[in-house]
Amino acid sequence: MSMSIQFHPDRLFPADTAVRDIARRLHKAVEDLPILSPHGHVDAAMLADDTPFPDPTALLISPDHYVTRLLHANRIPLDHLRVGGTTTVTPQAAWRTLCDNWHLFDGTASGYWLTHELVTVFGITDTPNAANAADIYAAIADVIATPQFRPRALMETFNIEVLATTDDPLDPLDAHVTLARDPRFTPRVIPTFRPDVYTKFWNPIFPELAARLIAEAGDNHTGYDGYLTAIANRRSYFREHGAVSSDHGTHSPATLHLDHDEAARLFDKGINRTATREEALAFEAHMLYQQALMSLDDNLVMTLHPGVHRNTHTATLETYGPDTGHDIPFAVDYATNLGPLLNAVGTHPDFRLVLFTIDETTYSREIAPLAGFFPSVYIGAPWWFLDAPDAMTRFRAATTETAGFSKSAGFIDDTRAFCSIPARHDAARRTDAAYLARLVAEHRITENRAHEIIVDLVDAAPRRAFTL
Repeated sequence: MSMSIQFHPDRLFPADTAVRDIARRLHKAVEDLPILSPHGHVDAAMLADDTPFPDPTALLISPDHYVTRLLHANRIPLDHLRVGGTTTVTPQAAWRTLCDNWHLFDGTASGYWLTHELVTVFGITDTPNAANAADIYAAIADVIATPQFRPRALMETFNIEVLATTDDPLDPLDAHVTLARDPRFTPRVIPTFRPDVYTKFWNPIFPELAARLIAEAGDNHTGYDGYLTAIANRRSYFREHGAVSSDHGTHSPATLHLDHDEAARLFDKGINRTATREEALAFEAHMLYQQALMSLDDNLVMTLHPGVHRNTHTATLETYGPDTGHDIPFAVDYATNLGPLLNAVGTHPDFRLVLFTIDETTYSREIAPLAGFFPSVYIGAPWWFLDAPDAMTRFRAATTETAGFSKSAGFIDDTRAFCSIPARHDAARRTDAAYLARLVAEHRITENRAHEIIVDLVDAAPRRAFTL
């Protein structure tokens, strides 16, 4: 006997009926607003080529490390989920594994997103299990084979107005050019400048990457001067092709202003693979400072998300590659580390800095107070392990009382799983509706004002923070 999947119209709303009624009305005001996604990892080439999705597993399981990491934690090998291009099992077998272990996602954000996708995108109403796995797989396969399910059509179906990709500094951005020149394609797909691998000495191929960067964009300069010139030139190239931000996944939020000669000395050590870890971290901190200065010229918003031990399991990295679920957070200190940068440009009218974190302890202690003083600082939405309903509620409570709602940067979905974009934005809108409804019920704000705030959070805030 099949059981209907849990997808109640009042999901994520307060249990108290009076507060829930307010939340319903607030959510209705933003439910159909277009999606603005200023940070994510969808491949622009997929949209430019309008590449059909190959199968349900490749669409919903293999690329989504939120899903695969939890299954892996329960002793399911990643190759049984076809992670990293592996083909040990068939797509159908991987799908059966997900359905057979559906219970593992109870109470999780990834379970919420998957449920939302199955119900709203594919019309699946039965709870997945081993017995119905084949039928669900076939039903989804039939849907994704239709022209209405090609990536470009889904941009329209999902009501995505702006979608930012994350791109290598030397990417020619051909896919973005193709999309921008197509008059039939109305959504805005914009690149994001992501220089991380060009600033980290511990990247095994840093010397080769830096040499290529200088050769292609250094204006015939060499060494550190050519490197700085090349980064500035590529940032400008991205800006000319629609970019609004540079994204920095640094080890820590450390910033450092080195004099030219010291920075050049460290750069040479990085090229020669002789830098210590301390020197590597100092150079990365210096380059974060330098790119904040560059943003005054090219007006790219700086987004920062530090505090992650990347690729902590060597065997998984070597077998399946990066971004496969084994990046682990650590505690960070924003106020001290950002001191040099904020003292230099924190009150400059042309500078914008969006601070993200997966360390909840920083919300009320540092991020909200920083945004509550510095005009340039915006509060980045919860992401990664924190873009979950309870965590998003804690985020609002921790930041609002210090910085209000005006310094919010809006929601970001940070996803590689294309079909989860509307699910994640829906969860954020419902969570904010629930939070604001409580403030109304407690007579802390009026319902009219709550309506204005939630529309601002969903629509105006990301446009304001990211200069969309």
